[in-house]
Formats: sequence, C-alpha cells, structure tokens
Amino acid sequence: MPANTRALLIGALAIALATLFAGAALAQTQPKKGRIVCWKDKSGKVVGCGDKVPPEFEDAATKELDRRGVTRKTTETAEEEARRKAQEAAKAQQMEEEKKRLAEQRRRDTVLLNTYANDREIDQRRDRELREVDRLLGQFQGLHKGAAARRDDAQKRLAAAETARKPSDAVKDEIARTEAEMARLEKSIDAKNKDREDILARYAETKRRYLELGGATAQAAPAKK
Repeated sequence: MPANTRALLIGALAIALATLFAGAALAQTQPKKGRIVCWKDKSGKVVGCGDKVPPEFEDAATKELDRRGVTRKTTETAEEEARRKAQEAAKAQQMEEEKKRLAEQRRRDTVLLNTYANDREIDQRRDRELREVDRLLGQFQGLHKGAAARRDDAQKRLAAAETARKPSDAVKDEIARTEAEMARLEKSIDAKNKDREDILARYAETKRRYLELGGATAQAAPAKK
C-alpha cells in the first residue's frame, strides 16, 4: 500500500475514534433521554416530576419512569424505610408466635389423647372434681346457715336488752362478728360456685376437642337381663 494512502487511512481512523470518545463523554454529562423522575413529600404524595430531583427533595422518596411511563426504579424515605422494617418485624413476630401456638396445641392434643382411653373417662374425672367442690360448698353453706341462726338469735337478744334498757354493747359486737363471718362464707360460697361452672366448661371443651381429634367413644354398657 502506498505511503500516502496508509497515512490517509490512519488519519481517518483517528478522527473516527476521537468522535466516538467525544460522543460518549457528552452522553455521560447529559440526562438520559426519556428519563422522568417524580418526587414525593413526607406524606408520600407526588409533588413534582422532572429530569432531576430538586435539592430540597433529595432525601424524599422518588419514582423513576421511562418514556413510556413504566416505573423502572423507586426509592423510599427514611421514614418509609423505618415503617416498612417495623411492619416486617411485626409480621415476623406474629408468625413466630403463631408457630409456637400451633406447637403448643399439638403438644396438648397429644397429651389429651394419651390421657383418656375414651370420652367416658373424661366424664368420670369431671364428676370426681365436682363431688369435691360440692362437698366444700355444702360445708360453707352449713356454716353460713349456722352463722345466720346465731345472728338472728343475737338480734333478738339485742332487741330485748334495748327494751329492758340493759347494756347491749356485747351483743352488738357479737352481731358484728357474726355478720363478718357470714360475709366471708358468702365469698367462699360464690368462689365454689364459680369453680363448679369452670369445671363444667373446661371438661365440656376437653371432651369436644377429644372427640374432634378422633378419640374413642365409650360403648354403652350392655343391658342387664
């Protein structure tokens, strides 16, 4: 190849490379064609759009769209990030608590099925507990009845003493002590009645769950001939 031709080719190549590099540098200094950025205020409302975010909104959440209006990139504010992380942590904690609850329920169900051979045994244990509560309830009711009788007798003696204008302070003290005893017994009676209701409700739920899990149902006793 003649020297002058080679020189011309080298010169043309140099010009082409220089043009390419200059174009690339220029592209880096200019905004992308079709790039639209929208920025939000603290409440999350879009307050403006343009080719770049204003300085006063640099820390705000943004959404970048292409020329077709399709969202390509989003950012969130520090408040939004903190709120999102808090929601994620709360959801994770809720899931962990639900996992523990289900594990505990499975454990209780296993114990329940292993404790009773059939549902009649549940009724039998319930009845034993009720008999003990009824025994104590009867004692408290008997004591309350006796205290009420003593109170009534003391009130009669007080009325007679006041009619005869005799000292009655001792009788008044006796009435006060007896009424205080009656009040304590009434609380005990109410507590035992509550215990009785709780036992009935607890064993009803136990039996319901036992049968729901497929526990055995006791066969009816054969009729006697």
